[in-house]
Amino acid sequence: MARKNVIAADCNKTGPSGKSRSETVEVLRHWHDTVPNDRLAHLVRDASRAMVRALQMRLTEHAVSFGHWTFLRILWETDGLTQQELSAQAGVMAPTTFAAVRAMEALGYVERRQRPDNKKNVHVFLTAEGRALKRKLVPLAEEVNDISVTGLNDREINIARKVLLAIIENLADDESDSTDPNRRVFSTRELGRLIAERGELSEER
Repeated sequence: MARKNVIAADCNKTGPSGKSRSETVEVLRHWHDTVPNDRLAHLVRDASRAMVRALQMRLTEHAVSFGHWTFLRILWETDGLTQQELSAQAGVMAPTTFAAVRAMEALGYVERRQRPDNKKNVHVFLTAEGRALKRKLVPLAEEVNDISVTGLNDREINIARKVLLAIIENLADDESDSTDPNRRVFSTRELGRLIAERGELSEER
């Protein structure tokens, strides 16, 4: 069957939820037919979204959100981080980490404590229940990874890893080498203020 016929046939497939694969099919059509040479950033984003979606479907079976998975995965490797360290490793803003930690604490996955030798920082520790989730959830992530590379050999997978790591390193170097104080990631509050100020200027004009 030709590739386009496969895509058309997939439109009629449904999952356990009864929803069709039309969204995924449109992404594939975009890359195969509409703009096959679109920017690599868009392709990486779509691949990431597909992997996140596949994992979230599996995490939902255990009543765990993808946002909580992100922090749990870090704590399984390095328990007892401060909230600031957790934010840095997760790549999110402090308010996002604070809200997630509060929610996970309410669920019984983590607890916040101060160390006896340092009363200034609050550290996040896994509870027994939070640690036990690793045995249930890590295999789900491994399953998604295995599915995502179906049809690829070891050499192709290694090349993909090398390319993605190079992209990360190149962009990190670009950020660290920048001398423009405005070329940085703004906090949500700063960004909101900046947008408001620009909106006020537009109205004055």
